[in-house]
Amino acid sequence: MFNRIREDINCVFDRDPAARNTFDVLTTYPGIHAVMMHRLTHWLWKHGLKWLARVLSNIARWYTGIEIHPGAVIGRRFFIDHGMGVVIGETTEIGDDCTLYHGVTLGGTSWDKGKRHPTLRNNVVIGAGAKVLGPIVIEDGVRIGSNAVVLKSVPSGVTVVGVPGRLVSGPKQPDARRQAIARKMGFDAYGATSDMPDPVATAVNGILDHIHAMDQRLEDMCRGLKELGAEIGDVQLPNLESCMLKHVENKEIDAAVEPVAEQEKPPSDS
Repeated sequence: MFNRIREDINCVFDRDPAARNTFDVLTTYPGIHAVMMHRLTHWLWKHGLKWLARVLSNIARWYTGIEIHPGAVIGRRFFIDHGMGVVIGETTEIGDDCTLYHGVTLGGTSWDKGKRHPTLRNNVVIGAGAKVLGPIVIEDGVRIGSNAVVLKSVPSGVTVVGVPGRLVSGPKQPDARRQAIARKMGFDAYGATSDMPDPVATAVNGILDHIHAMDQRLEDMCRGLKELGAEIGDVQLPNLESCMLKHVENKEIDAAVEPVAEQEKPPSDS
């Protein structure tokens, strides 16, 4: 038990840049206090001292704002950051190297006895305010976004966002033709890919696709007119700097695709 407590303390330095030293962590981190008390209450629970385990668990809840049922099984290097409002039910199982933020609920959806709370595998991170409910399994490496509500099992290595929770696949390679038209226009809108749940990025991606089709059609028309003897100069597209997203400090966000430098653009025939 003491070895696990030592690991719980050491893992704080890897996951919280505000942690300064061991004394600071031991005396001011409610997440550590709650986990340390749970290690004791879980031992009492397994050895039949269930009333005493519940009493100590309630004391820890009053002191830390974190409610962990003594029957919950928690693995190694478990970290609760901030912690206020975290609730972990009786039949919850948590693997190694998991992280929870404040307001997380690992709860049940029925009054039936038996397994009714979620199982978290290893390296799971659950954002502030998220609710993971029912006897579901959250596989290795899953990330659950803040305020998401998860009611179904989640495969490994994905991110879950929204209410109800929806899976977000890993980042894909940007579409080559979208990159080309974005360079030509002097900006890029793929900080968030189109498969992410971002309606603004999805709309801009659709606009770029439409512009690409129009640009291709105009080039075909100009080529046909030149074959008929018409003199048509190459048209340089304007730089859309006014459309670039800005931070609150009015600084431009670094584009994922570098715009074409002025000297690299082909000279105009006109």
